[in-house]
Amino acid sequence: MKIISLLENTTERDDIKIEHGLSLYIETEKHKILFDMGQTDLFFENAKTLGINLEDVDIAVLSHGHYDHGGGLSKFLEINDHAPLYINKDAFLSHYNGTEKYIGLDPNIKSDPRIIFTSDEYVIEDSVALFTCNGRARKYEMLPSGLNEKVNDTFIADDFRHEQYLLIKENGKNILISGCSHKGILDITNWFSPDVLIGGFHYSKLPLDDYLVNAAKELSSYATKFYACHCTGHEQFEFMRQYMPSLHYLSCGQSITV
Repeated sequence: MKIISLLENTTERDDIKIEHGLSLYIETEKHKILFDMGQTDLFFENAKTLGINLEDVDIAVLSHGHYDHGGGLSKFLEINDHAPLYINKDAFLSHYNGTEKYIGLDPNIKSDPRIIFTSDEYVIEDSVALFTCNGRARKYEMLPSGLNEKVNDTFIADDFRHEQYLLIKENGKNILISGCSHKGILDITNWFSPDVLIGGFHYSKLPLDDYLVNAAKELSSYATKFYACHCTGHEQFEFMRQYMPSLHYLSCGQSITV
């Protein structure tokens, strides 16, 4: 399986554009999958630079209902006329950073007939499935995020029930793809214990202290190879890598084979 980062916060290439967001192109033995579409059309521009034709994608997945992952939804629907788009049923709720900044999706897209709304578990086929893990027992406390859901005129803390994870099984390996891991990278790893986990850790605002040390050591206790990106935070990644040999980074324009 090949995973190529079409969009991420960082890059080592001069010909690749970046923004705060995420978009991953995944080639399995059977499918060409697009996971998230960033804030804007940059994922499409980078795909062209990298020689990837997104018209060939046959499965599209949105990890959760935030603009930096779903801002490019309309562009994808424009350039690809056939791939089903799997989105959690709660992704189009009103999501805010604090109480002033709307960070949700364009509500006009919700009625597109190619969208398939998912719930807690959705099996696309035997080797490809989506999970929210809503209701699963937690081993760790979820970190405060400052992100909210607006219900009428009231703001409540986002419980991220709209966040889903893509599990792909191929060649005897379980590969898990996460967008931001808002529910907690520690619990997500504990729930799945995958062979490979790719995604943001949502640690970018955390200080470089014992919490990250302990998190790195805990994640290292799993037989999992991690590829961090996006909201992990570059300083946090470098700090955790000292205690976590299994931790790697997937920057924009980079390709990995798992």
